[in-house]
Amino acid sequence: MSILAPDIAIMEKILRSAVVYLFLLVSFRLAGKRPLGQLTAFDLVVLLIISNVLQNAAIGDDTSLGGGLLGAFVIIGLNWLFAKLTYRHKRLQRLVENVPTVLVRHGEVLHANLDREHMSMAELRAALRKEGVASMSEVRWAILEEDGRVSVVHRGAQPA
Repeated sequence: MSILAPDIAIMEKILRSAVVYLFLLVSFRLAGKRPLGQLTAFDLVVLLIISNVLQNAAIGDDTSLGGGLLGAFVIIGLNWLFAKLTYRHKRLQRLVENVPTVLVRHGEVLHANLDREHMSMAELRAALRKEGVASMSEVRWAILEEDGRVSVVHRGAQPA
């Protein structure tokens, strides 16, 4: 047995890695936009458990160096492919990536959008304070961006 030779069939290794990658892509898309800096202890525990469970699913009975490198290559290759495809095809980009969500419009909180994004008023207020906003009346737009940050356009700001 060679250190580089996978212990399972190469096509099985490729399939396992691809399925795990696609599962994670869909799962994190459905999970929402919470940025890494805002992960709770619960979120971190879930991520650690998922990584351990899916590692086993990706490698199967194979612990060879070659099998690990092949799995990593498949995941990196799929990530590169999805980046290319989403850049060229906007419909796929909208399907795979998050889109911005308006949370405040002209000083009015859009509670339905907050609910959809699982964001509390306390979280919104904290995000607005980070942007120097003391009152909702100061906000023309507050938008939850694709990366989980809240960007704010102040009422006094000139439109671009």
